[in-house]
Amino acid sequence: MILENLKVKPISMETGRNIVLLNEEDVKDLGAYAGDRIKVTTPRGSLVVIINTARTLVQKGEIGTSIEATKALDVQSGDIVSVALAPYPQSARAIRKKMRGEQLSEKEVFAVVDDIVAGNLSTAELTAFVTAQYIREMTMDEIVALTRRMVDSGEKIDFETSPVMDVHSIGGVPGNKYALITVPIVAVTGLPVPKTSSRAITSAAGTADVMEVLTNVSLSAEEIKRIVRKIGATLTWGGALKLAPADDVLIGVERILSIDPRCQLLASVMSKKIAAGADHVLIDIPTGPDSKVESLEEARSLAHDFLELGHRLRVQVETALTYGGQPIGYAIGPALEAQEALETLAGKGPGSLVEKSISLAGIMLEFGGVANYGMGRQMAFDILNSGKADKKFREIIEAQGGDPNVKPEDLPIGDKRETVTAPHDGYITNVDNHRIINIARAVGAPRDRGAGIKIILKKGHKVGKGEPLFEIYAEHEKKLDDALSLAKRYPPIKIESILLERLTHTPRAG
Repeated sequence: MILENLKVKPISMETGRNIVLLNEEDVKDLGAYAGDRIKVTTPRGSLVVIINTARTLVQKGEIGTSIEATKALDVQSGDIVSVALAPYPQSARAIRKKMRGEQLSEKEVFAVVDDIVAGNLSTAELTAFVTAQYIREMTMDEIVALTRRMVDSGEKIDFETSPVMDVHSIGGVPGNKYALITVPIVAVTGLPVPKTSSRAITSAAGTADVMEVLTNVSLSAEEIKRIVRKIGATLTWGGALKLAPADDVLIGVERILSIDPRCQLLASVMSKKIAAGADHVLIDIPTGPDSKVESLEEARSLAHDFLELGHRLRVQVETALTYGGQPIGYAIGPALEAQEALETLAGKGPGSLVEKSISLAGIMLEFGGVANYGMGRQMAFDILNSGKADKKFREIIEAQGGDPNVKPEDLPIGDKRETVTAPHDGYITNVDNHRIINIARAVGAPRDRGAGIKIILKKGHKVGKGEPLFEIYAEHEKKLDDALSLAKRYPPIKIESILLERLTHTPRAG
């Protein structure tokens, strides 16, 4: 069945996919259902899209096109198109195979990636694939195939030089804004660092979210190449580029499900780094209680997977296992973290953030051949203390379109604030990463840039009843109330007394 002479009605609706709307009567005539694939043919070509149904938004004989579909089809209001049911994609069968726990061939993995990029898979099928990755996992052969196809499916940047450095943290630790310090330190030495980052998936702020408080992070491949050649580094959002585009679609599903399958994590990180032109990649794996990777054994296993994947893809990879048992620094949330990064570059940062930033920078300096083995950390420390990293960071901000003279106090922080205090005397024995993140997200981070948490005291400190533990910042009163309620139900900071329990011997009568 073919429906002809449908009139295009563009709809100002972002869907993240190539979605069209048909009137429910046209859908019945076509013999289709919401979520099915149809082939839309225009005078300039054809495209497979996903359909949704409507009763009144589009009339019979009309086709409503989302912003993405309007652009992909290259149509405008009033254009005439025809539609027909599209064939069932082979990749859907491969997804069902993975759901059963079977290994996919290279051809099947390629088919899945190709259909993701082409927009041929429904939301249900994408969700099934991500869930199958999470539950069934993938072999290294499958991960290699997935990574290669993700790289080949989009743009690639070639700097025509080596080494080209990059660093990526797998996340899971609040306040992990190290890249804003590490990248400029490394760039000072002349090593190119085209750092691409993601937005938050399950955290309160991704590197791109923090950097966007200071400057534009949505750059083209040509802009990145130009800036790196001119000043040595960028800090951008990878999703703004067409680098490994299948990854961006899958990240959207992961964000909704709040899961991060290990196999997809490996493929996601490496595909983005390779596509961005990096051939020397440092992987930071935070580990500790309440982090994404809780045990050293699991961290070492993941590190070995990254090393193996890098070897098979001919990319030099090093890994660093870092402490992730509590937040890095004291600030959690885009603007608060941007403030703390600027303070750190100016020589006033918290010890944990300084230590992590210079340690990772030191490895990169050794890895890139500008520091002897064992001497990189000291070189990084000296660069930070000299003010050169701060100068370089401000060059990056300016090159990407921001104000190079920005001060920490210039950044807009949420004006709705509340301080949470200690309920009793004792010692702080734990700062729960998960609960900190959940509270920060409840208060609006990362979407609300000024929202977040500023921790006052961390693990090991003695506190008295009523002493401030952390501050919550919000842009909206309702979100502040929600975050406070969550903090009361699930306190993120655990306080214990030195005396845990008293046991007394009571003699038996008689």
